Formats: sequence, C-alpha cells, structure tokens
Amino acid sequence: MTQIFLSVAAILGGLSVAAGAFASHALREKISEQSLEIFETGARYQMYHALALFLVAILISRTESPQPTLIASGWLFLIGIAIFSGSLYALSLTGIKSLGAITPLGGAAFLAGWGTLAFAAWNLKL
Repeated sequence: MTQIFLSVAAILGGLSVAAGAFASHALREKISEQSLEIFETGARYQMYHALALFLVAILISRTESPQPTLIASGWLFLIGIAIFSGSLYALSLTGIKSLGAITPLGGAAFLAGWGTLAFAAWNLKL
C-alpha cells in the first residue's frame, strides 16, 4: 500500500498544481468568476488531501503491520478527491448544478478519512 499511496499522492499533487494553473491561465476568460472559484476550491482540496494521502503512506511505511484504519483513511482520501474535487471540476466546467449535490459525499469521505486517521494515529505503534 505504501508504494501505491505514495505514487498516487504524488500524481494527484502534481495534477492539482496543473489544475490550478489551468484555471488561472486557460479558464479565467472562459468561465464565470464563481465557476472559477469552484474549480479552484476543487484543486485546493485535492492538494490538501494528496498531502494527507502522502502522510498516510509514510505512516504505513513505518509500521510492520499497518492498521486497517490507516489503510482505510488513505482510501477515503482518494474517494473524497474523486467525488469532491471531481464534482467541483465538472460543475464549474459544465454548469450542471445537480453535480453539486454529490459534492457533500466527497466531503463526508474526507471527514471519515480524517476520523479514521485520528483513530489510527491514536493506536499507532511506531
């Protein structure tokens, strides 16, 4: 899991930088200011949680037998990025308002990821 989470975290971090640059340079004149803010929120939360996933991978690498909750937190961060950031990207680019209805599911995955990470950290034996 360490290698997978580290690799995916690096890719998602890089993609969030690319998304931010894309928003700043290519989208600024093409979408509304509100849509641009929505897109940038998706990129910002993608970066935060790519870094969180990186932390999870480091913690997994430091334990002989990683806790299931630690692994679950990594998957929850990935799910959150896909749903939260993905829905915000799609909403800002398409204007389909109903996409905003699934964004909270991604936020819930982020919260669950942080909760399971806290639980795993409490029980971590380094």
